[in-house]
Amino acid sequence: MAAPTTFSLDSLVQVVVYVSPLAAPRATFNQLLIVGPSAHIAVGDRLQKYASVDDMVADGFLTTDPEYIAAALYFAQTPAPMYVWIGMIDAGESILEAIQACRAESSEWYAVMATGAVTADHKEIALWIETAEPTSIYGYTTADAAVLNGVAGNVMEYLKDAGFSRTIGQYSTQSLYAIAAILGYAMGANTGLANSAYTLKFKNEVGVLTDAISATDLATIEGNNGNLYLSYGNYYNIFEQGKMANGQFFDEIINLDMLKNNIQLNVMDLLYGNPKVPQTEAGINQIIHACNQACDIAQVIGFLGAGQWTGNAILNLNNGDFLPNGYLVQAAALSTQSDADRQLRKSPPIYIAVKEAGAIHSVLIGVYVNR
Repeated sequence: MAAPTTFSLDSLVQVVVYVSPLAAPRATFNQLLIVGPSAHIAVGDRLQKYASVDDMVADGFLTTDPEYIAAALYFAQTPAPMYVWIGMIDAGESILEAIQACRAESSEWYAVMATGAVTADHKEIALWIETAEPTSIYGYTTADAAVLNGVAGNVMEYLKDAGFSRTIGQYSTQSLYAIAAILGYAMGANTGLANSAYTLKFKNEVGVLTDAISATDLATIEGNNGNLYLSYGNYYNIFEQGKMANGQFFDEIINLDMLKNNIQLNVMDLLYGNPKVPQTEAGINQIIHACNQACDIAQVIGFLGAGQWTGNAILNLNNGDFLPNGYLVQAAALSTQSDADRQLRKSPPIYIAVKEAGAIHSVLIGVYVNR
C-alpha cells in the first residue's frame, strides 16, 4: 500500500531563521611591538607574534639579542602580558619605515618601541605615531645626559614642546630598554575586567634598577614630562609619573582610545546588523543605546566615574549637573535637523559627555596633636 501523502508545514506555519551578522572584532590594546635588527624571523615575514621569550628562542633568537632582552623585561612584569610582536628592520630602511611596514602587516599591536632608536628616530616616530591608524602609542628609553642636565632642545623637551600625546619616554641609565618594563605592566594589566583601570605611577618595573638622581635632576626631567624609576623610603621602587610627552597621563590616552573604538564599532555593528536604523526618534535612541553600552564598559573597568560636570553646557547637560554613571549620551532633536541633512540620511549629532574617575597620585595628611 502506498504511503499517505503528507505536505510540508511551511504552507501553514513558516519559520524563517535570521542569524545576525557577527560583530566586528574589537581592536586590541594589550600588545607591544618591539622593532629591532635581528634577522631571526622567517624570510618574507615582517613580524611575528610570541607568547613568551621561550617561543622566541625556539624561533632562533639568542638571549643576547636586543629584542630578546627587551621582551624579557616586558614579560617579567606582574600581571604579565599575553603576547609580544617582534618586527624586523630590513636592510637600508629607517626604524620608522620598519614600524610603518609592521603596521601595514598587522593592526593588532597597540604600543611600539625600537631597540636601536636614537634621538632622531624618537622625533621622527613620535610625529608619525600622532596620526597613525589605528591609534597607537610609542615608548622610548633615553640615558642622554642632555635630558638630565636640561640642555635646550633635548629629546624630552623637544617632544614636550611639540605637544605629542602618543609618546611616552623614560630616562634610565640602568637599562637600555627600561620602557619595555612599564609597557609590559600596561599591556598585562589592561584586561578589560571590572575595576581593571590603572595608573602607571607607583608601579614596579621588574628587572630594572632605580636611578640615583638629585632633586634638581628629578625636577628637570619631570618638568619636561619625562618618566623615571626611583626609590622612595629605602623600600618602595616606583615608576613615575606615567605621563606622555604633552603632559597627559598614559592611562587617559589608552582608555579614551578604547572608548572611542567601542563607540565606533558598536554604532557600526548596529547599522550593519539591521535592515535599517530608521531616521526617527526610535532610531536615534538605538544609536544612543549603542553608545551607552560602550560607556558602560568604560565605567565598569573604572575609567569613568560619578561626578559633577564642570564643563560647558551640552544640550540638556549644564555646568554643575551630577553624572551618576560618569557619562551622558544625548542627541539633538530630529526637529532641528535641516532638510538637506535629512535627505542625505544623516543622523542628528550625538553628544557624549564623560567624567573620568582619575587617580590619586599624592596625599596631604594633617595630624593635629592636642595635649
